[in-house]
Amino acid sequence: MRAVVTGGAGYFGSLLAEALVRAGDEVVVLDIADADVAGVRAIRADIRDRHAVRRAVAGADVVYHNVAQVPLARDRELFEQVNVGGTRLLLEECLRAEVGKVVHTSSSAVFGVPAVNPVTRQTRPRPVEAYGQAKLAAEQLCLAATTRGLDVSIVRPRTIVGHGRLGIFAILFDWIVAGAAVPVLDGGRNTYQFVHAEDLAAAILLAARRPGPATYNVGAERFGTMAAAIGAVCEHAGTGARVRSLPKRPTSLAMQASAALRLTPFGPYHWIMYGESLWFDVEPVRRELGWSAKWSNEEMLVDSYEWFLAHRDRLGSGSAHRSPAKQGILRLARAMLGGRAGTTASASRDS
Repeated sequence: MRAVVTGGAGYFGSLLAEALVRAGDEVVVLDIADADVAGVRAIRADIRDRHAVRRAVAGADVVYHNVAQVPLARDRELFEQVNVGGTRLLLEECLRAEVGKVVHTSSSAVFGVPAVNPVTRQTRPRPVEAYGQAKLAAEQLCLAATTRGLDVSIVRPRTIVGHGRLGIFAILFDWIVAGAAVPVLDGGRNTYQFVHAEDLAAAILLAARRPGPATYNVGAERFGTMAAAIGAVCEHAGTGARVRSLPKRPTSLAMQASAALRLTPFGPYHWIMYGESLWFDVEPVRRELGWSAKWSNEEMLVDSYEWFLAHRDRLGSGSAHRSPAKQGILRLARAMLGGRAGTTASASRDS
């Protein structure tokens, strides 16, 4: 198979490219950064560069579309240009090249704050911020392309975790290493589902092999509350770190205000969803693709934490998810929370 991975220099894209190389596929990576994956042919270009995209997808059997401006970008114009415009251009070129299959990696952000959980295939997407709106617009382009004869499947992951996953998670792990109190909102009682990058990659590879358009929601099968997930890492670390409950509304407003002033790295999705419940019904992906999740919430966060410990002295720059987010005034907040006695949220499980 000749496979193209857009965004193949990013955190998840590189993991997917590595899996394809191991499977014996001929792999082309299209990314604006250098691809650090052995055995691939790299095309360093922007997804908005039609000539480069045309060159990349020529003769491709499968295209895995992972390029996206992530929530940390906080740039509505870039969301529109890259997440929407880049997807439109890619689909046009895949149609032109008669690509056999496209698998588009979307986001659970298309659902905003769901009124009812679990989220199913029948749940109407209702994004509440610019990133989710752009990802939904990209999905709609994919659905339109299927009416023109292109076989496109959409995979929506929950929040991706795994070894090497940094970004906002690097801040969490840094606080735990320091033995600080890690905030959760309103006791951290919200049920929150993550997905390990390896489980997500397995689902995407299976989706690529199944002919015909489909949409799959992918997340862990063993999960519970936010307090349980973070509390498990704190307990594993043994540094004295603990979860601490903060009131949801004022804390979310503080996150929003500090981000607006560029004092913290939060995007709207972070302050909107950190205290909310969201989980997927994964039965369709289990039934139709024969997929199952290997990692629980707690296991994948501990896995990520251990990777962080082993590499924290040599973390560098890269994509938003492969490099640590800058903490800004969160370092001061860590010192303040770590130095005060307060309510410790329960880390009991609810799944």
